[in-house]
Amino acid sequence: MDDINPQKRGRRGGGRDARRSAREASSATSSPYLVRNIAPVDMLSDEACELIEHNAETVLEEIGIEFRDDAEALAILKDKGCDIDGERVHFPRGLAKELCKTAPSEFTQYARNRDRSVVIGGNNTVFAPVYGPPFVRDLEGERRYAEINDFNNFVKLIYMLPGLHHSGGTVCEPVDLPVTKRHLEMIYAHMRYSDKPYMGSVTAPERAEDCVAMSKILFGEDFVNQNCVMVSLINANSPITWDDTMLGALKVYARAGQACILSPFILSGAMSPVSVAGTLTQVLAEAMSGIAFSQAVNPGAPVIFGSFASSISMQTGAPTFGTPEPAKVLYAAAKLARRLKVPFRSGGSFTASKTADAQAAYESAHTLLPTVLGGVNFALHSAGWMEGGLVADYAKLLLDADQLTMMDSMAAGIDISENGLALDALRETGPGNHFLGSSHTQANFETAFWRSSLADNTTFEQWDSEGRMDSEQRARARATQMLAEYQAPDIDPEIDAALREYIENRMAALPDSDY
Repeated sequence: MDDINPQKRGRRGGGRDARRSAREASSATSSPYLVRNIAPVDMLSDEACELIEHNAETVLEEIGIEFRDDAEALAILKDKGCDIDGERVHFPRGLAKELCKTAPSEFTQYARNRDRSVVIGGNNTVFAPVYGPPFVRDLEGERRYAEINDFNNFVKLIYMLPGLHHSGGTVCEPVDLPVTKRHLEMIYAHMRYSDKPYMGSVTAPERAEDCVAMSKILFGEDFVNQNCVMVSLINANSPITWDDTMLGALKVYARAGQACILSPFILSGAMSPVSVAGTLTQVLAEAMSGIAFSQAVNPGAPVIFGSFASSISMQTGAPTFGTPEPAKVLYAAAKLARRLKVPFRSGGSFTASKTADAQAAYESAHTLLPTVLGGVNFALHSAGWMEGGLVADYAKLLLDADQLTMMDSMAAGIDISENGLALDALRETGPGNHFLGSSHTQANFETAFWRSSLADNTTFEQWDSEGRMDSEQRARARATQMLAEYQAPDIDPEIDAALREYIENRMAALPDSDY
């Protein structure tokens, strides 16, 4: 199919709104993913890495990993040399790491607009939105169950936000559609209302098969057979267990050559040891076992080493976010992934807060900065996450996405070109004068500093006269305006009709059950 760039529509109005629109239009043409020009923060010595790797191999060999309710998975691993005891799989020392060697260190996930394709791995970071909440906080600030209209709205907003490189997957759970059928409308929304890359469904193997089939309609069967067009999230059932649902979806995607994130999901102290090093040992053992299995299914299938690790309140058991210990896990697990020579997924903009308040801001910031500084390649939950992942929030989606655009400047490092060194400006201005009128300042006026599209930097008097709106109110108003201005990217009408026909046929064939 031909590459189609999205139509761009400028905002009407003048003054501050016009300047903000100009900045957003400029941002929309930036790189489709972030490229880091700074070295990742290293919190774990090579010697410590070797110790954790040794202990992870001990877990795989002595304790083993359960592969539940999947006789085929057990047979595949037995054929590769694993020792099978019921559903417990023991990897002889070194076997899992050897199987992981066929996984690519970097791969491209293609978007239908090829200009938006993302390269996952290396020094690149891809920001994807929140994933999985059953609730939304809507444009009026009401907390309620998510519906398919919310899902479509989120996809449209994500398409328009330059800070988000990826359309994501289950940005919210549309509970007004049957579980057995909702994946069809969700994957269609990503295909029709955006032209950014997207994720597939993993809630049942047959739903993964639907995603592959629909992707072949969108991209063409030959293209999908030869290229990665989907990334999908395969969570371990921590501690040290893979269940049949995740394994079934993994097999579908791996056999189709589509990427899987093999990701332990850990609340430290409940699903892993309370110590950082103990958690890292478990994370590495679980991720390696999943990556090894994917390569046993189809050597060379693209994978991402995943890590979701949160601390908990030892008083209540509730998950906590933005705390030091999960950041340490992120920094160290990223290095372990680099040593394994596979891309790494972690991080995002996490918070346990119920509204887009100060707690939400500082907890999200304390997750986002380690994401970038630690060298994460694929950052799920980068925008819109609220209430420990129970809520997808329209306002927070915009507030987080605004902060994501700042990470481009952070990751770019310090410019030491002739323009960056600015010696001519120092010569021109000299002692005792200001730089506002210098040639260098005038030449760099528009691009010198990152500027927020949502923050209010006006005087108190102007803010007061305009209604004293806080950041959450501004974000909800902006989301409403963006949805009113949204224009869908073009799509071949025949492809769109074929997608709708596939959905209608599958809807008619599938039961309206709740599971």
